[in-house]
Amino acid sequence: MLLTGACTQATGLAGVGATSPTTPPTTLAPTGATPAATAPTPEHMAAEQPPQGGEPVKVPPPKLSKYTYTFPVKGCKTEYQRKLLVLPKTTIWAPRGCAFVAPVGGVVDEVNVQDRWSPSTDAGATREGKFVTIIGDDGVRYLGGHLDSVADGIKPGTRVKGGQVLGKVGRSGNARNAGPNLYFAISWKTGPAFWWVRRGMVKPWDYLDAWQEGNRTLSPREETLKLRGKLGETPQCTVQCGGAVRQQQDPPQASKTPRPQKSPKKDDDEVVTLTPTTAPLDGR
Repeated sequence: MLLTGACTQATGLAGVGATSPTTPPTTLAPTGATPAATAPTPEHMAAEQPPQGGEPVKVPPPKLSKYTYTFPVKGCKTEYQRKLLVLPKTTIWAPRGCAFVAPVGGVVDEVNVQDRWSPSTDAGATREGKFVTIIGDDGVRYLGGHLDSVADGIKPGTRVKGGQVLGKVGRSGNARNAGPNLYFAISWKTGPAFWWVRRGMVKPWDYLDAWQEGNRTLSPREETLKLRGKLGETPQCTVQCGGAVRQQQDPPQASKTPRPQKSPKKDDDEVVTLTPTTAPLDGR
């Protein structure tokens, strides 16, 4: 038995047992816990926070022309059409009495201080009622119609600055049964006999959007020059050319281009013009 027990006893080096000494268990920190020795200090936490930025820098819009423009209604809340309905013009809705101002510096061209529009005739030349046109320094003509009144001192040949008051928003002309508004149109200079050009040739809403939103150097000059070169300075009338009486008397000819008529004898209340003949943009 002693021999058998000796044979079954595990052997090892002298003085060393076959069983390894027990290693003390390692205590692990709970998952997600940071050992106390490496815990971030408040200073470290502050240093890891991103620095606070300053106020955003406002970058002005790019300068697109040498001209500076102003939205044509000043000091009032407005709304306006941004699509073509009948003519390439827009209706700027604003309270009566709001200021109609020069969209750019220039010279007053036409002034009409009397409302001659009649619904029985609906003559095209009178539809804007009281109005003012200017020839801007950019060579473009701007019309503001349906005015309640024309500002004092505004007459043909008067030099005006951009933003200068030309009149007050109203309901004259064929707007008398509508809300107060400004009939705003962009074209090029012609004589008063070619009133259909004055009523609007260039779509204005992209320029109005830009002037209202802060890009005040977007100019209609190039588009106006291009269109005038394509159509000529005195193109034929194609939209709303005949009045109500003419349409009743001669329906087949209602859309025929009216022939420019000689201006009747003027009085103090009639349309007056600085130069009643056709004038180019001087190639500028």
